[in-house]
Parts: sequence; C-alpha cells; structure tokens
Amino acid sequence: MGAGPGALDLLTLRARDRLLEADAVVYDRLVAPEVIALAPASAERFDVGKGPGDSHRQAFINELLVELSARHERVVRLKGGDPFIFGRGAEEVEVLRARGVEVEIVPGLSSLLSAPALAGIALTTRGVSRRVALVSAVGEGGEPTPVGDLATHVDTLVVAMGSGRRREIAEELRAAGLELETPVASVEWASWPDQRVRWGTLEELGDWTGRAPAVLVVGDVARGVEGARE
Repeated sequence: MGAGPGALDLLTLRARDRLLEADAVVYDRLVAPEVIALAPASAERFDVGKGPGDSHRQAFINELLVELSARHERVVRLKGGDPFIFGRGAEEVEVLRARGVEVEIVPGLSSLLSAPALAGIALTTRGVSRRVALVSAVGEGGEPTPVGDLATHVDTLVVAMGSGRRREIAEELRAAGLELETPVASVEWASWPDQRVRWGTLEELGDWTGRAPAVLVVGDVARGVEGARE
C-alpha cells in the first residue's frame, strides 16, 4: 500500500480504510507518524525503514511479511509514495504470492508526480513538455544510476533519490549536451511541514545542498507556474 508523499490528507480513502482494520503494519522510514497512527492500538507495528544502499534488509522484510501473514488476517505493508514506483513493491508481492499469501495492491500518490505539483510545476505543460522520464538516481545495492542517457530524449526529467548525487547528475547532464541555463528545481520533503523548493539552473545544481528525500525536476517546466516561487 502506498502512503503518498507524506501528508495525512494525501492518503487515499482506500488506504485509510485498510489501515483502520489492520492487524499489523510494516512501514518504511518516509511514512508520516500520523498515517501509522490510523492503525488500531492493538495492531503490531514494525519499522523496517532502510537508508540509501541498505538493500540487504529486503530479504528480512520479505520473510517478516510472510511470517506475519501466517499469524494475522490483515497485514498492511506501508510504503511512501506508490509501492510500484521505485518502491520494490513488485518484489514483495512476488514473494508473498509464491508462498500462497493473498495480496491486495493499494496504489499511492507517487512523490515523483506529487512533489512537482506541490511546488507548482506541471510536468506536462502544453507546448513545453510532451515527453517525461522518471528515473531513480540510485540502483540496486545503492549503486548510482546514470541519468544522462535520457537527457536528450525527453523534455522533462524527474529524478528520485538524487539528493546526494546532485553534482554527479549535473555533470552527467551537461556531458549529455544540456545547456547550463536549463531550468532545474528541487523539491525536498514534499507535503511535509518543512517542504522546501529550490529553483535554479543546471549550472547551479552541483553546488546545492539539502536534505533527502528530494525530487529533482530538469527541463523548461522547472521554471514553475506564475506565483509558484513566491
């Protein structure tokens, strides 16, 4: 189940209903406490949040879900954003179904789509952006994922988990042929009380600092809509 970008009121109604009847909740580090609190007081709670590159814990999480499913009727696996957008949800579903566990998938509002919107960035602005690519800057085992190969094939590039690789990403995109003046925006902690949006250009991106999680938007749409920067 996807918890959305963070704010409680961006949780779907179906997700809320499933939490209200949960016997156990297994949640990631980017799920807001207010969301987890919707589960009954009697529900077991398991914090299995992983840091960048901490992929070795995935096998433990898989086994925990199988074990809980043997003891409880309703187990909620709660992930930030959407479980099928860079959330490893498909891997967990595959393991559970292979063990004979019935699975329901509850989509969430992906941060890759909602963070730009919350910053006033329309990813498919007419006449500006017809092709959008979503990419994770970090791959299996925490290894960096090249993003430059996409730069010249789309109008807008949306990068997840790129907070710690800003300089590398800027260098890759410049090497791929993007102009230094290409607009760039960074949306940190989208929908949380301390959400922060930074506006600039590709030339400036490598020098930015900030806190993860952050979503980077590269392309002309990153100029924002009128009033977005105020």
